[in-house]
Amino acid sequence: MILIKDVYVNGKRQDILIEGNNIKKIGEVKKEDIEDVEIIDGKKKIAIPGLINTHTHIPMTLFRGVADDLPLMEWLNNYIWPMEAKLNEKIVYWGTLLGCIEMIKSGTTTFNDMYFYLEGISKAVDESGMRAVLAYGMIDLFDEERREKELKNAEKYIKYINELNNSRIIPALGPHAPYTCSKELLMKVNELAKKYNVMIHIHMNETLDEIKTVKEKTGMEPFIYLNSFGFFDDVNVVAAHCVHLTDEEIRIIKEKNINVSHNPISNLKLASGIAPIPKLLKEGINVTLGTDGCGSNNNLNLFEEIKITAILHKGVNLNPTVIKAETAFNFATKNGAKALNIKSGKIKEGYLADIVLINMDKPFLYPKENIMSHLVYAFNGFVDDVIIDGKIIMREGKILTVDEEKVYEKAEEMYEILRS
Repeated sequence: MILIKDVYVNGKRQDILIEGNNIKKIGEVKKEDIEDVEIIDGKKKIAIPGLINTHTHIPMTLFRGVADDLPLMEWLNNYIWPMEAKLNEKIVYWGTLLGCIEMIKSGTTTFNDMYFYLEGISKAVDESGMRAVLAYGMIDLFDEERREKELKNAEKYIKYINELNNSRIIPALGPHAPYTCSKELLMKVNELAKKYNVMIHIHMNETLDEIKTVKEKTGMEPFIYLNSFGFFDDVNVVAAHCVHLTDEEIRIIKEKNINVSHNPISNLKLASGIAPIPKLLKEGINVTLGTDGCGSNNNLNLFEEIKITAILHKGVNLNPTVIKAETAFNFATKNGAKALNIKSGKIKEGYLADIVLINMDKPFLYPKENIMSHLVYAFNGFVDDVIIDGKIIMREGKILTVDEEKVYEKAEEMYEILRS
């Protein structure tokens, strides 16, 4: 058991009792009433739900700073894909561990990932103690032979992750995007999602160029095209980016209960555009937050996404009341949990014990009148304690599950292999 004493949570100072991987009680808990308990003094701290990053390519920590200030297609074709061709399980493992350290230190406890070499990613997630939804990234480029291979890999990884029997690691399906995946592959993905009861993670409407490509090929915008053959039917979908949307596409997103992963920093850096988030909120669409990969962000600090989300839409809509602080914070917590179908995102009895503690003795968190405002507009993202699945993963800034120095050393080694 873990007892967090006198912590500021849900608007007041109280205790949080964790038993197993769940929050057992919130309120007054007497130490003498419990045996074999580890106590964390929360007097100077605030407890928040662990953040949930709904769109990452976590091994791309090793691509950080490799190709900045370029358009998406040039960035992908000339830099990212050639480097990705050199990847292997070992490189992906160390890149993932680096990403896990970065996320833990900035308060993220769960991430939704699409990439390759899932054995390496799964191993790193397991060792780090994080929670993750993992999908093999499928790209068939409309080639039948490649399509069959990609589908076999996707199915293989679903079975592989299920056989790990680790409740923190959840399988998913990851078709890359409508402009890189054939209709036949996408139709099969819908079937597999229903067969294995897993969610689908896909890039949608990130750039005007890709939308133009899909329209030239199909005569329809991407969401309308995918909807025309039932891709969204009876499945849970997280659609990353959703930058350029028609009213008809927004109607489909609402009707099919598609979850949107807003990636404002990556979209701004690649000059892809700004997603119409206020429009989506008016329609009651579930909006979540993602960082994207470090090749295009260049970090995994979800607190930055929360702040940018809250201020960006105010600026472009010339309306300071659009996307209030608490709304942006909810994108990264309870909305993310809803999208990934996990019982977290709130500090509530019966919920998973994914909790982040922040020491409030920091100059930018004073005065303490409006803590939610500080978390969104003032905080730099460096947290103090992280509990995931009922286990202490970081204590007073020190990660307990991973040898940080070794990971940093190995990350440099792996980068040298990729750039050679």
